[in-house]
Amino acid sequence: MYPRALSELIKAFSALPGIGPKGAERLAIFLARENEDKARSLAQAIMRLKAQVHVCRLCGMLSTSQLCPVCADEERDHTLVCVVETPADVAAMEASQAFKGVYHVLGGNLQPIEGIGPAHLNLGPLRQRLESGAINEVLIATNPSAEGEATANLLVRTFKDSKIKFTRLACGLPMGSSLQYMDSLTVSRALAGRTRVEEAEE
Repeated sequence: MYPRALSELIKAFSALPGIGPKGAERLAIFLARENEDKARSLAQAIMRLKAQVHVCRLCGMLSTSQLCPVCADEERDHTLVCVVETPADVAAMEASQAFKGVYHVLGGNLQPIEGIGPAHLNLGPLRQRLESGAINEVLIATNPSAEGEATANLLVRTFKDSKIKFTRLACGLPMGSSLQYMDSLTVSRALAGRTRVEEAEE
């Protein structure tokens, strides 16, 4: 029905998270109908993103340098690591201005149905950080969903032999929601009420 170039763009948009076939079709048709300047501007923005933005070598956050601003900040509490799923979760935590530690981005959560297991998460660098002896507490801030809880339990099981204290964000984050959509007050209250995490019983 559509020209090949348009069909390929629809397919490319469909591969992006959160964009279904209909949404991809609308975006592609919009760009096809717009003037060339808008399409060129979008393409240039994507190329600048890929050229300038990298993954922080320590925590996995997106940054324009080898270390993100949080990891490079000597005023932060580097003995307290908050483990989150995505860079968007870091942004949500930072917006609350209540957390003074540093972060570790897993790059997702466990989703066995989708074939996403522990090997797909950024666990190796986290293990290195914990084995360095410089970490006293790990605050698990995975999303309050079934996948987030499974990921939290995985972290506790994986590092249960360490002497590091594991805590979890407390009430204030409703089940089934995403951390990146929480308001600053909700995140602040959840931080203030975090609790120790014990390994889930089999």
